[in-house]
Amino acid sequence: MRDLIAETQAPTLLTARNLRLTRRGKPLLDVSALSFAAGRCTAVLGANGAGKSLLLRVLHGLMRPDSGEIGWSGAPDSPGTHAQAMVFQRPVLLRRSVEANLAFAHRAAGGARAERSHAVADALAQARLTPLAKSPARSLSGGEQQRLALARALLVKPQLLFLDEPTASLDPVSTLAVEEQIATARDRGVACVLVTHDQGQARRLADDAVFIHAGQIAEAGPAADMLTTPQSPATRAFLRGEIYLGA
Repeated sequence: MRDLIAETQAPTLLTARNLRLTRRGKPLLDVSALSFAAGRCTAVLGANGAGKSLLLRVLHGLMRPDSGEIGWSGAPDSPGTHAQAMVFQRPVLLRRSVEANLAFAHRAAGGARAERSHAVADALAQARLTPLAKSPARSLSGGEQQRLALARALLVKPQLLFLDEPTASLDPVSTLAVEEQIATARDRGVACVLVTHDQGQARRLADDAVFIHAGQIAEAGPAADMLTTPQSPATRAFLRGEIYLGA
């Protein structure tokens, strides 16, 4: 089994070593080594309950592992000190207007007040939400809310963006719009870690891929290779739409 994503010319942005997470005596995560390169998109695949969302929460500092180390550009990580953002499957929006949600993010990230109006207008345009700027954020459709959540995350100018199944409950049109936002962010140099069950989405967006089975990394490498010629039995079964019952 190979734990590390294949080396690229891009510098390593985040590394995880010997991550362990256990609850009530049950091992939930056991990741010996994993790395993410700057400016690349990594798809995290696996069956329900495999540990994909847990991994993202631990990497982003929302959950503390029982043991292990997360490093940022070669230095020990400290939650809140690095340019990271996360978008959840269900958007978490403030009880404010669409533009006020964006303005809050810009202010919280330390953005200059003189630049705020332009930054918010640009984010609205990229998310195709300009006509809805004054609307209550929570009155938007599911797809519009997710585009807003993604635009808000990108306003803090993250180097690394975690995305936990951001299109799982969206229709094809809304999914395409969110994918376009992600692709644009990647093209601008933002590293993305995307949890998804959609093989097509992984093919469209990902440079690298990680497959998780029972809390462990069963396979990791270039996305095109894994999706075409998977090496682990668990990955092969998943891509065939089968349930893998092996260890």
